[in-house]
Amino acid sequence: MTDVRERERVLELLREHGELTDEAVRKVAERTGVSEADVWGAGSFYSMLRGSGETVRVCNGLSCRLAGSDELASRLRAEGQEVQETGCLGQCDRAPAALNGELEVFSGGAERGRAVTPDDVELPINLAGRPDDSGSAFAKARAMGAEAVMDAVEQSQLRGRGGAGFPAHTKWRAVADRTEPERYVVCNADEGEPGTFKDREVMLRRSDLVLEGLAIAAEAVGARAVYVYVRGEFRDERASFERELSRASYLGDVQVEVVSGHGAYICGEETALLEALEGRRGMPGMKPPFPTESGFRASPTLVHNVETIACIPSIIQRGGDWFRGKGRTGSGTKLYCISGHVALPGVFELPLGATLEELVEQAGGYDGTPMAFCPGGASSGFLPISESRRPLDFEHLAEVGSMLGSAGVVVLNDTVDMAEAARWQTAFFEDEGCGQCAPCRIGTRYLRRAVDGYLRTGEPSGLDRVDDVAWELEEASICGLGMVAGKPLTSA
Repeated sequence: MTDVRERERVLELLREHGELTDEAVRKVAERTGVSEADVWGAGSFYSMLRGSGETVRVCNGLSCRLAGSDELASRLRAEGQEVQETGCLGQCDRAPAALNGELEVFSGGAERGRAVTPDDVELPINLAGRPDDSGSAFAKARAMGAEAVMDAVEQSQLRGRGGAGFPAHTKWRAVADRTEPERYVVCNADEGEPGTFKDREVMLRRSDLVLEGLAIAAEAVGARAVYVYVRGEFRDERASFERELSRASYLGDVQVEVVSGHGAYICGEETALLEALEGRRGMPGMKPPFPTESGFRASPTLVHNVETIACIPSIIQRGGDWFRGKGRTGSGTKLYCISGHVALPGVFELPLGATLEELVEQAGGYDGTPMAFCPGGASSGFLPISESRRPLDFEHLAEVGSMLGSAGVVVLNDTVDMAEAARWQTAFFEDEGCGQCAPCRIGTRYLRRAVDGYLRTGEPSGLDRVDDVAWELEEASICGLGMVAGKPLTSA
C-alpha cells in the first residue's frame, strides 16, 4: 500500500530529475510505491515537467503578446534556443517575458515593472512598507480567542481576492465547526491568470503578512498544519517566503510547509490545487463536497489566496470596521494589477471600487489611444474604453457581463485587432483546460477554431454559434475555467 506522504512527493521527485523520461518515471515509482502509469500520468499533466533544463519558456499571455512575445520567440529560436511557448508567466509588467531553465526572467521588458503604491501606513497591505516580523497580530489574535477573531473577519466583510469573491468568514466558520480533529489551511500562491501579478509582489515584499495571516487563520479554525502552494515559476517569491518563515519565532506548534507547483494554470482552482498537493493531476472536483468539508487528505481545509490572507493581520490589529471603511463600493482596499498599453505597469492598492481612470493615473497614463480593457484577467473578457469610469468591483462589473476576478487589468489601444486579441485569450483557455469535462474540452476548441476561421476569411457567419457554445460552457463545465472560457470572444 502506498504511503500517503510518498504519494504526495511524486511531482516533487519528478522535478528533481529535471525531465519526464522513462527512467525518471521508473525511479520515482520504485521510491514511492506508485505505479509507473500513475507517475507518468501525473507528471505529463504539468508543463514544467515536460521540457528539458535547457528549455526557454516564452510567455504568450495577452500583455506579452501586445509587447511582442511572438517576435521574441522567433528570435530565440533563430539563435538556436529550445523554446516552449506557454501561458501567462505572471510577469505582465515586464513584458515580453521569458524564463530560462533557472527560472530567471529575461526579455526586453525585464527592467520595467515592479511599480507599486508608495509607502502609506494607512493601507492594509502596503506593498512598499517595512515588513514586520514581530508576530504582534498573531499574539493579539491568540489573546482574543478564535470566536472573536472570526467575528472581526466577519465585521470586516472581507471577500476572497482570488476571483470568486466568497465571504472569508463563512469559510473560516465552516472549517471551525467541523468535528474532525485533523484540519488544514492552504494558501493558494499559484497565481496564473493572464494579466495578474499582485500575489507575486505580496510574496516578494510582504511575506510577513502572508505568514502571519496564515498563522492566525490556523489558530482560529483549529488547524496545526499549513501548506503554501507556490507557483513553480516563482523562484524568488518562494525564497522570500522561506526567509520570512525562518525568522518567524512566534509560530509555536503551527507547522508550515512550502510546496512548488509545476506549471498548470488550472491548479489555481482550489480543488485542482488540492489534487496537485496530493501528487496527482490537477483535475478540478465536483462540488459539493467543498474543501471546507473534505479537502486536503479528505479533511476540512481552509483555502485562501495570497492577497486575501495578507489582509488578516491589519484586520486583527485595527479592527474589522477600519478595514471595511477603506473601500468605496465594497469592503477594504484592493490590489489592482495594470499592464498592456500604459506608461508604468504595476500593482496599485486602491479602494475597492476604484475606476480604470484612477488606476491609469497611478500607472502614468495611457500609451496611445485606449480602445478596450480586460478588468479582471482573461476570465473577465473585454470591455470598451467607454466603461473606464465604472467601479472595478464585484457588483458593477457583473452588471455588464464581466467580473472583477483577480483584478488583472490589461489596457489595449487602437492599434490592436480585437479579433486577434480574442483569439489569444481563447487559445489560452483551450491550452490550459484539464480535458476532464466534454463541454470545456470540445467547446474551447470550437471557439478557437471559429475565431481562426473568421481571421482567415473575414466571414462573420463562422461566428454564428459562438454565443450558444459559450452558454453551454458556462452552464455545464465542472469548474470556473470552462464557465468563463467564452467571455473573451463573446465580449470582443
